[in-house]
Amino acid sequence: MRLINKIQLAGLLAFNWSIVSASAAESKDMKVSNKEKVVQLLKSIETGDAGPIAYINPNKYIQHNLAVGDGLAGFGEVMKALPEGSAKANTVRVFEDGDYVFAHTEYNFFGPKVGFDIFRFEDGLIVEHWDNLQAIVEKTASGRSQIDGATEITDLEKTEGNKELVKSLVQDVFIDGKMEKAAEYISSEEYLQHNPLVADGLEGLSQAMKAMAESGEAMVVEKLHFVLGEGNFALSVSEGQVQGKPTAYYDLFRIENGKIVEHWDAIEAIPDKSEWKNENGKFGFPE
Repeated sequence: MRLINKIQLAGLLAFNWSIVSASAAESKDMKVSNKEKVVQLLKSIETGDAGPIAYINPNKYIQHNLAVGDGLAGFGEVMKALPEGSAKANTVRVFEDGDYVFAHTEYNFFGPKVGFDIFRFEDGLIVEHWDNLQAIVEKTASGRSQIDGATEITDLEKTEGNKELVKSLVQDVFIDGKMEKAAEYISSEEYLQHNPLVADGLEGLSQAMKAMAESGEAMVVEKLHFVLGEGNFALSVSEGQVQGKPTAYYDLFRIENGKIVEHWDAIEAIPDKSEWKNENGKFGFPE
């Protein structure tokens, strides 16, 4: 594919529907998997490769990143604002659950970030997008980065059971505050932590939650919106408050033998509605 600069890419995103539609038809014939489409699209933010734009439906692209306008034109405006040559995108994990693909990516996107993107597909094209981004920190409580760790997908036959496990964890422990039930869901032998403020193990989680509550900075989870999964990984999307400010939580869990053994997350404040660039809301998942 021909490489173009971000200004040209932004223009194509905003205006050149005929080329996009023709390329979309061609890409469908190539039998590119939906996972591959997502990885290529995210990488195009860095490379300026126009080809992966064809994986987005030009007539229907519902945007839930509230800093971005709806449709391809909205994304084009963001690309135009990026400093030349600054963008980086390294997708470390990618998963598929029905019509949804979700990815875990290390970015330089207006600064170093780690984040999750969720894409919904219809007839092989992306029609909806959600994400949550968090700044990368150099020093973490566990010594792990916010994105390293296991990547292999196993236990595909356990997908639905693992999703139910995560749903129950979020409801019982994080929404209802029943910390005493955490050991029903999280392994007491191994719990590898990638949240920068939390140390490894159940004890690390308990101490962090206690410290945050005592300091008045407790992370309050109020509603679970959606859980997606593939095999031994499950991603929960929920909302609540940090220091009284509306907040979105994306949590990725790895499960082994019926217990959670590893955790990654991205926590992002939800802006005031007066600042939204679209009217779709941060969530909008099916009930």
